[in-house]
Amino acid sequence: MIDFLKSGGVLIIPIVICGLFATYVIIERCVYFSSVEKRDAKFRKNLEAAMAKKDFSAAMAFCVSAGTPFAQVAKKAIECRNLSENDMRELVQCEMDSVVPQFEHWLTLLGTIANISTLLGLFGTVTGNIKAFGVLGAGGTMGDPALLAGAISEALVTTAAGLFVAIPSLIFNNYLVRKSDKLISAMESSSTNLILKIIGRLG
Repeated sequence: MIDFLKSGGVLIIPIVICGLFATYVIIERCVYFSSVEKRDAKFRKNLEAAMAKKDFSAAMAFCVSAGTPFAQVAKKAIECRNLSENDMRELVQCEMDSVVPQFEHWLTLLGTIANISTLLGLFGTVTGNIKAFGVLGAGGTMGDPALLAGAISEALVTTAAGLFVAIPSLIFNNYLVRKSDKLISAMESSSTNLILKIIGRLG
């Protein structure tokens, strides 16, 4: 494997770096979203039980212990329960806007890696072909077979490596973006229900 990567030339280095970053982002985001979903599922049950009893102190304690973006928004809603409905909605919306980046963290980087890896692979293809034609031009009809094979190998290896990094990065980026959108939508819906419960328009 090391010899295979070495044959890709200097451009294989940024491609490998992109692959390492992509792997970290994918693992970190998958673990984060799984953790948030589990904690929110438990938090929603506890919050619903506390709100049914109008026990705001217990609800606040559940918000603090859950530590999820939705819990942060719910905490702001409960803190603003004595304000008017419009003021409460505005403050809760501001809080939601502030926690959304927690869901989208690293996702822009992952999408960028998918694009950069493809371009680096293409760049390696171009430079490898330039070297190959240089060998042919310098050595007559066929040139030096070893140098020609090395140039072609560089072109193919960088292309393959770039696609190897870009394809899973793109797939996981789309998956994680959809997961983020789903969690944000659920947070918005739950926050609206919580506001309606606080102001007494929902039992």
